[in-house]
Amino acid sequence: MRNFIFVLVCVCISFVGFSQKTSVKIGVLKYGGGGDWYANPTSVPNLIDFCNKQLPATIAPSSVVEVGSPDLFTYTMVHMTGHGNVVFSPAEIQNLRNYLISGGFLHIDDNYGMNTFIRREMKKVFPELEFVELSPQHPIYSQAYSFPKGLPKIHEHDGKPAQGYGLIFENRLLCYYTYECDLGDGWEDKEVHNNSDATRAKALQMGANIVKYACVR
Repeated sequence: MRNFIFVLVCVCISFVGFSQKTSVKIGVLKYGGGGDWYANPTSVPNLIDFCNKQLPATIAPSSVVEVGSPDLFTYTMVHMTGHGNVVFSPAEIQNLRNYLISGGFLHIDDNYGMNTFIRREMKKVFPELEFVELSPQHPIYSQAYSFPKGLPKIHEHDGKPAQGYGLIFENRLLCYYTYECDLGDGWEDKEVHNNSDATRAKALQMGANIVKYACVR
């Protein structure tokens, strides 16, 4: 299985410009605990559509994948969001750890209210690691679009600044956590949150950076 992921990542790296020959899969991560993993249903499809048109890329339609499923290893990147509780079983913890160590990439987008829970569960996945805030100079902020100040603020909750955190394993960012930002809200259909065109553009451009980084790192 690890060899499969290695080959998958190499295919991504070979086509840094996201040529039409590239095939990338992005999954929506389904987890237990009662949190609404299915929040923002239009966000990932809209992000994929944006990437396919603007990078350009050839990304397959999004699909749902469970944390403990062996199918997890067929995804270049998985996106996780929600508002509440998150619980990983021991088997799911091991599966997610193996996926990430083997070359997979996880983007967690706090949709407000999952911070305590996701930090608790990811500590079980990587007990030896701590989330560290990425500096604005990190490559994830300049893949396809430049964000010299770091993660953009998309949706207001508590008046806190948007922050991007990472789990770094053997000098490799394998999990990117966006907090107090709500990128997924900016990816959704315009009428869902009534964000301005400029705000939606920033969200989609930052999302494209994440997708590209997941493939070329």
